[in-house]
Amino acid sequence: MDIDNLTKQAEEVEALSSIYGSDWVTESEATRSYSITIEDNKNQVKLYVTMPEDYPAQSPPKYELSAPWMDRKAKEQLHKELDEVYLENIGETVVFQWVEKIREVLQAIKSEEKKPEPKPEAVESLDLALLDINCPEITHGEVIQDRKSSFQGHAAEVHCLDDVTAVLTKLKLNKKILNATHNMYAYRIERKTAKGTSILQDCDDDGETHAGGRMLHLLQILDQKNTLVVVSRWYGGIQLGPDRFRHINNATRQVIQQAGLLKK
Repeated sequence: MDIDNLTKQAEEVEALSSIYGSDWVTESEATRSYSITIEDNKNQVKLYVTMPEDYPAQSPPKYELSAPWMDRKAKEQLHKELDEVYLENIGETVVFQWVEKIREVLQAIKSEEKKPEPKPEAVESLDLALLDINCPEITHGEVIQDRKSSFQGHAAEVHCLDDVTAVLTKLKLNKKILNATHNMYAYRIERKTAKGTSILQDCDDDGETHAGGRMLHLLQILDQKNTLVVVSRWYGGIQLGPDRFRHINNATRQVIQQAGLLKK
């Protein structure tokens, strides 16, 4: 190991211990692994750091984040910001900058939470009326229950992205659906042009990793066209493992069939 790297790591650890006190924890001296808990307004992020032999001269520390309350997009954004901090400080120690960046993100979240909700304007009733007129008919499937978790599919025939937006908006006007742990969706729309036909398709996991992709794959296998499916999941506190994907797929297929959209 480069002596200069070792010296810089030792100096950084000593400084971090001095700055953060008991919040800075040595997980393993042998592997040079550490952790620190950053908390603001009851939101907490735990940063795990391991310093490789060539840090800081040639590579960054290896790190993991633990923040169960964060959604997937927020975590991806935080990872991106930490990576940018390293790229701006290549060859230098960066753990302190990482900790303060995380604290900055938490404070920004706190500020957003404090913002008053905008008051509904008079035009909202008009918008809702238009939504009722323009929204495709939505079919709600049977509820599938397993170990206190519930799954329910919703399906609609869609022919453009405006239809997709209308259905998703209409569903979230239902407080029960809005408060679901996950509202995953996938859609496939057939578009006809002068050059022939093409398929517009997309999906969203809404925090249930890979679920949207599996739903879209099922639509592809079934050769569904002009179909939007949303599956709402209400988590019951018991992890289901791979069984959750079976329930999501079953809810998807069942509601497509119930809506009369399942291709023969």
